[in-house]
Order: sequence, then structure tokens, then C-alpha cells
Amino acid sequence: MIERYTLPEMGRVWSDRHKYELWCRVEALVLEAHAAAGRVPADVVAPVRAAPPPTPERVAEIEETTQHDVIAFLTAWADNTEPRSAAAYVHHGMTSSDLLDTALAVQLTEATDLLLARLDRLVAVLRDHGLAHRHTIRVGRTHGVHAEPDVWGHRVADIAFAAARSRDRLRAARERVGVVAISGAVGTYSLIDPSVEVSVAEALGLRPADASTQVVLRDSISEWVSALAIIATVCETVALEVRHGQRTEVRELSEAFGSGQKGSSAMPHKKNPIRSERIAGLARVVRAAVVPVMEGIPLWHERDISHSSTERVFLPDAAITTDYLLHLTTGLVENLVVDADRMRANLESTGGLIYTSSVLLEVVERGLSREDAYALVQAAAMETWNTGTPFRATLRERAASAGVVLDEARLDEICRPERYVAQLDPLFERLAALT
Repeated sequence: MIERYTLPEMGRVWSDRHKYELWCRVEALVLEAHAAAGRVPADVVAPVRAAPPPTPERVAEIEETTQHDVIAFLTAWADNTEPRSAAAYVHHGMTSSDLLDTALAVQLTEATDLLLARLDRLVAVLRDHGLAHRHTIRVGRTHGVHAEPDVWGHRVADIAFAAARSRDRLRAARERVGVVAISGAVGTYSLIDPSVEVSVAEALGLRPADASTQVVLRDSISEWVSALAIIATVCETVALEVRHGQRTEVRELSEAFGSGQKGSSAMPHKKNPIRSERIAGLARVVRAAVVPVMEGIPLWHERDISHSSTERVFLPDAAITTDYLLHLTTGLVENLVVDADRMRANLESTGGLIYTSSVLLEVVERGLSREDAYALVQAAAMETWNTGTPFRATLRERAASAGVVLDEARLDEICRPERYVAQLDPLFERLAALT
């Protein structure tokens, strides 16, 4: 991912320097397990552990000749080992994927822990914002059209719970990708004892793979990327709500607009939802990773490396982008400007049409069939749409023509927006308990 969207901690996880640090750590743990079992000389462990990781530049230089990244790494690291002869026992009984998949599991879990921390923050911010607006009346919209009264906190609560569920999915995915596979050329432990795999897994705080055929089957990594894609899309859900709310005709929500900020190079009046639009665009990047990574599940026989180039691009990019998306979305909600007066004005702008569902039931209770009641209320509503005459007036006229007597006091109660949200308290109790 480009530097513009890379935050420092997550960028470090996926840096080549950190990758080689992890490769050194895995190789040293394998060597220690061999030495403890008496399979290699015990005196080689200390020199290997003391050898500094090779620089990415040195590995790249050697790889120009070897055309094999692991061999280039092993050669560069051996050059840093004193005495160099101790490095002869590094990678003993292993194959490249033993190192690559195990180190990748560490990177995936490290990245996940950073993402989970950001998700904790986003869930908390959404929860608090939703609770702060549990009484902020607005019109609910379906198909983009005014439907019934709602409160802004209800919409936010829905997204808060989605973010919490997304966090749960990522936690589950972390358990599945956090596996160590050190089983040799085709995963049969032909040249390495299974106890080495167990020992390394314990040292890394992971678990041994249930099975591996030189590589770990990519279903779990695909699940992990899919979990990130859902997180990114939940972030986009927040952004889309803000984008709709910031339209000039709506003006219920808006992003914070800082001193000195500019909205357009040509139009000085512009205040654009740029953060929300960036979230929407970057969510596409994360979703785009799902299919390429998933296509790494079916490999030829025990392994091929068709998954490798894909994962070098999409795993870091998906993690880095999701990290940035969570950062952006949290800031968006923390600084969101909510115009409660505008929400109320928009709610009232259709002259009472948002109360037709309750009026329909009231007319049915006055003795009409549902079909006749629907026809009466709809006719009144369409007249309001077409003429701008308040709905109560068109309804009163239509009802009189049909011989239906309306109770005006009852209509006053029905046409009160707070009535529609009176039973949301249990939802907000659940939201308050969300951690």
C-alpha cells in the first residue's frame, strides 16, 4: 500500500525489515528445538541467535543471483554469523514454506491485534455517539424516500452492533490463521521431528497446524481477508450515511471542516465529504482482495507458489488499508456534526406524509376494510405529494367524502413523531452494554 494510507505501526508489521526479523526468530527457534533434542550441536545456537538480521538491501542483492528469496535470506544471514560455520545448521530439515507460512502467521496475528484495538475504539465511539443521539428525532428513509420518524441514535446503534460483530469475526479468524507449520518438503515430517513444530508454536504463542502439505491450506487466510472486507464495508456504511446526510438538499450531517481547509480549487463555498468518500473508495480496495486470496486455496497437489505473489500484494494491502479505514472512520464519527434542527425540518417537510402508516390503521379501526382504508389514505397522500396541501387537510376531505369520521385528538397523537420511537429503550440498553 502506498505511504499516503499507511499508518506507522501497521506499516512496520509488513515491512521487509520486520519480515526478516521474524524469519530469524523462527529459524532460531527451530535450531534451539533441534539442539535441545541433541540433533544438532548445542554450541551453534548462541552464534546464530547473536547474528543480526540481514538488511533488505543485502537480501535483494543476493536474490538477483539466486532468484530464491529464502536462500538469499539464509546466505545473507549466514554472512552475519560468527563463526559462519554455525549457520550450517540453520534451516535444518525445513523447506521454504515452513519458514514463510510460520512467519506469515505471526505477521497476520500482529496485524490482527492492531486492527482489534482500532475496532474496540470504533465500537466505543459509535456506541457513545448513538447514546448521545437517542432522542435526536429524524426521518427514517427507505429507498431514499421519507418513511417514518426515527432517531439518529437508532441508525448509529445498528452500525455499532455491526462493527462489534465484525470484531468477533476477526477474533475468530485470528485463531485460525495463527498456526505454525514446520513439517518438511511435503508435510510428512520426513526430515524434521513433529516436536519441533510444537515447540516453535508454543514459543510464538500460536498452535501447530492440524495438517499441512508443505503449505497451510489457504481457507483460513481467505477467511481472514473476508473478515477485513466486511470491516471495510461497515466503515463504508458509516461513510455513505454521512455522504447522503451532507448533500445540500439534506444537510443533516457533515464532516468537521477545519480552519484553513479548502473544499474546491474553483468554488470557495464548497465543503465536501472528502473523508467519507476516501473511506468509500478504499473499502473497494479491501474487498478486491477477497477473490485473489481465495483462489490460493486450490493449489497443485501438495503445493505450488501461485498463491505467493498474490499474497505479497493483497495481505499487506488489505491489512494496511483496513487499519487506515478504521482510523478514518473513528475520526469521522468522533467529529461528526449533527444538525438536529435540520433533521426536524426535513422530517416535517412533506406535510405529514410520514404518518400514513398509523393513519391507515386508525381508518381501519373506524370500520373500513384494509383495502378501502389504504385507497383512502393513499389518495390523500398523493394529493399532498402533488399539491403540497398538508396531509391532515387532504385526509380530512377524503374521509368526509367516504363518510369516515376522524377523531382529531387521536390524529394529533398519531402525528407526533416521538410516538414512533417510544419503544426503542431496550435497544439503547443493549447499546449501552456494548463493549
